[in-house]
Amino acid sequence: MLIAAFPAGPWGTNCYVAATAPGAECVVIDPGKDAAAGVAEVVREHRLKPVAVLLTHGHIDHMWSVTPVAGTYDATAWIHPGDRHLLADPMAGISRESAAMLLGGDYEFTEPDDVAELSDGARLELAGLSFVVDHTPGHTEGSVTFRTPWEQTPEGPDISEVMFSGDLLFQGSIGRTDLPGGDHAAMLRSLATKVLPLADDVVVLPGHGEQTSIGRERATNPFLLDLLDSGDAGRVTRGL
Repeated sequence: MLIAAFPAGPWGTNCYVAATAPGAECVVIDPGKDAAAGVAEVVREHRLKPVAVLLTHGHIDHMWSVTPVAGTYDATAWIHPGDRHLLADPMAGISRESAAMLLGGDYEFTEPDDVAELSDGARLELAGLSFVVDHTPGHTEGSVTFRTPWEQTPEGPDISEVMFSGDLLFQGSIGRTDLPGGDHAAMLRSLATKVLPLADDVVVLPGHGEQTSIGRERATNPFLLDLLDSGDAGRVTRGL
């Protein structure tokens, strides 16, 4: 499996390109601001053909380039219905003041020509890869993660899956919940039900920062430790 990654734009949002091998079809995950050129470079270098763009959520730093990338390669854009409105109106996900300060000027956003909606537990078969979709609200209403199996080799690391976590889980931290659509209680439920049950050897490829693993975060992430140490994980899971 081939996974190429690069930080894009002023927010350093990680954009990922995943394929079974060089010369194959591929998927692009979270093409943020200034990501189009990076995607084109990865596609040229590895002779890839993008067939889908997967969005972990609708915040502008993760989807700024979704329409140009999807349009350039005639690819389908996938997003959860809870965040679909942000494709055409990404400013709804941040304050107008923040938008003016961060972006400057006026911008128009439109949906890609081909948009498909994600659902919790769905399995996507794209570019020869299989992705399990987990709906993980908290950072936004329509936040999701994507998990794909990692092919084991005798000389390779012991990895069962790779998870593209968006802004749910980072190395040593979790996503913020103070923006429009954020919900701290929902974030705790997502962490308790979608993150903590995963195997330690799942590699986490986050929306910002360095990669990590579920085992490392379970042992060191203060937010997960608080859930585990206080017993809140069980109560959250049961909806109490």
